[in-house]
Amino acid sequence: MKKLLCLLMSLFLLSLVACDRKDKPISGASGGASQTKAAADITVTALNGSRQKLSDLKGKVVMLNFWATWCPPCREEIPSLMNLNKMMEGKPFQMLAVSIDEGGKADVEKFFSRSGFSLPAYTDQDRKAAAIYGVTGVPETFLIDTKGNIVKKVIGPLKWDDAEVVAYITKMMN
Repeated sequence: MKKLLCLLMSLFLLSLVACDRKDKPISGASGGASQTKAAADITVTALNGSRQKLSDLKGKVVMLNFWATWCPPCREEIPSLMNLNKMMEGKPFQMLAVSIDEGGKADVEKFFSRSGFSLPAYTDQDRKAAAIYGVTGVPETFLIDTKGNIVKKVIGPLKWDDAEVVAYITKMMN
């Protein structure tokens, strides 16, 4: 019941904020707020059990993406996230795809196994990190610059491998 309620709330929020955005580039995306404030330090757990502290990633552009396996808009944007992550290999970039699934690692591994998808996935099953960032639904993404400041918040799905989005993120690295 809790998952259904979260799904309905996410879909409602997406319809209010981001229903027409999936093909718009980040620079023109509605619901994408430009900000410059220090990113709160959180620690998330990778599927292999290692812990990742956000502050340890200073010097890299960080994409902090909150998602869930049961979320249709999240599943919709995964292929573009995978493409973006591949494009950014060898660059000062780190994707943190943080699942808020209650089943944690088991849910994410089962989802990846069935779907064939793969992301640098982390878990936040107690949703503490999501609460610190004020996440209201999924997907919700924060772009963090090399100094550890949030420069963009995107609510809802986005085509992350769009040329303008890639150019925006690349510019953040320079």
